[in-house]
Amino acid sequence: MGRYVVRRLLQMIPVFIGSTLLIFLMVNVMGDPIAGLCGDKQCDAATSAQLKKEFGLDKPVWQQYLTYMGHVFTGDFGTAFNGQKVTELMATAFPVTIRLTIVAILIEIVIGITLGVITGLKRGRPVDTSVLLLTLVVISVPTFVTGLLLQLLLGVEWGWIKPSVSTDAGFGELLVPGLVLASVSLAYVTRLTRTSIAENRRSDYVRTAVAKGLPRQRVIVRHLLRNSLIPVVTFIGTDIGALMGGAIVTERIFNIHGVGYQLYQGILRQNTQTVVGFVTVLVLVFLVANLLVDLLYAVLDPRIRYA
Repeated sequence: MGRYVVRRLLQMIPVFIGSTLLIFLMVNVMGDPIAGLCGDKQCDAATSAQLKKEFGLDKPVWQQYLTYMGHVFTGDFGTAFNGQKVTELMATAFPVTIRLTIVAILIEIVIGITLGVITGLKRGRPVDTSVLLLTLVVISVPTFVTGLLLQLLLGVEWGWIKPSVSTDAGFGELLVPGLVLASVSLAYVTRLTRTSIAENRRSDYVRTAVAKGLPRQRVIVRHLLRNSLIPVVTFIGTDIGALMGGAIVTERIFNIHGVGYQLYQGILRQNTQTVVGFVTVLVLVFLVANLLVDLLYAVLDPRIRYA
């Protein structure tokens, strides 16, 4: 196991470098940071040259990337165009988005897997058909529509929640935004669990467990569900990074100042240091989540061994 983890960590290095290089090139080549900094009023040539020199934008792109990566390995993600350190923005944004992601993931796991097990065991029955139709509707409706609708009904019309999340963004305030963020993924988790449960239900090891007279609950939890969770865990693991990076719409609707909000502001103002810095951390989140998912395979299925 130890050798496998070391090998996977070494494999992450070229993936991390390639991903950050691609992001750096896309952000710096496709946009004009100085134009975004100057706003609607175009900067004169002298001011543009001074700003480019100050932020190191007068150097070749490859040299900018090497300089940036050198600073990243020392914990310095650069300075935003407003003079604030990117690490300071991360210190305020990431805790909020992490809490939002935790709420969304818990909703996916609890509701999604529960509905998937119920529909998988009762495949073809009315409850199965109803849940399938409901998940199809959830997948079809865009996230911003779901968010605005829940905000209007629960926040404005009925007054059950605050339409906008406060700056503290506690777990209680993030329940509805977390549900909105997890809605599409929740539908996919339900369908994945249902399909996996229905397929493994006909397996030999399940029939053997039933023939041995094991209690129904133990057969479902210890044998059927445990072996059916591998594709679900794979999806949830890769979804962690997607939820953190894809929370722009949800955070804009509920005025949550998290990673999505900072990325939106950085893209809007063409603030390359902010965008590249935040996305670099998200790449690390993706890589670590994928490693943890691979390690969980051996826990769920004892037959899996890593050399």
